[in-house]
Amino acid sequence: MKLAVPELGPALGRLIVPHRLSDPWVPLDDVREALATRVIECAGAARRDAADAAPARALRQLDRDAWASAWDDAVRRTAERVAQALDATIVLEARRVRMPARRAKQLVLSPGERRAIGARLASGADAFEAALEVVARSTDTLHRDWPGEPGTVEEWRDAQTLAARRLEAAWLALEALVEHERARWTPELDAVRAWRPSLWPVFAVWLPLAGAVVWIALVLGGYLPAPAWLAASLGF
Repeated sequence: MKLAVPELGPALGRLIVPHRLSDPWVPLDDVREALATRVIECAGAARRDAADAAPARALRQLDRDAWASAWDDAVRRTAERVAQALDATIVLEARRVRMPARRAKQLVLSPGERRAIGARLASGADAFEAALEVVARSTDTLHRDWPGEPGTVEEWRDAQTLAARRLEAAWLALEALVEHERARWTPELDAVRAWRPSLWPVFAVWLPLAGAVVWIALVLGGYLPAPAWLAASLGF
């Protein structure tokens, strides 16, 4: 008996053909396409192994780890893309307001903040994680007793299709979370845009210096009496 691998493309839906009212504020189409391509390639590899009468290899191509690895990689790349966009915006706005480079460097995202972004972006995949548990159970059943009961393969096929549909939903949730991430960082970006140089150097240095220059000009012009030390040095 050969393992009948389902066609997963239709179940991926908008992961393959997106329908958006507007593009994300960071470019993600390459990440989305890579995720869909990876799933389809795994299905193709499973289909080839099944045709070669290697059901164990075919099952590994679409087991829980294969699905989770594809998703985790997409989340990681998206989090990096968001962090890079935020860092670029912070640096650009800091330059516009003439913020010192050392201070601007302190505002870019820390490793901890980057990890937090990744965790938040992955938080919308609960239904996908539940579908992966179904994949794991059905895959283990087939591994233990191939080909198993008459409905075992069908349950595995249904689990694969369910995972593909839930992956589509997880990606759509991730795109929404990317938009929320921009809103989350808006106050920090607004604070950078509102930054102004401190005026204390003006009061501490330039005002006394300007006062001294005006005083010397008045003394030289005869409007103010010159102190003895200045009169002696100038020959008054």
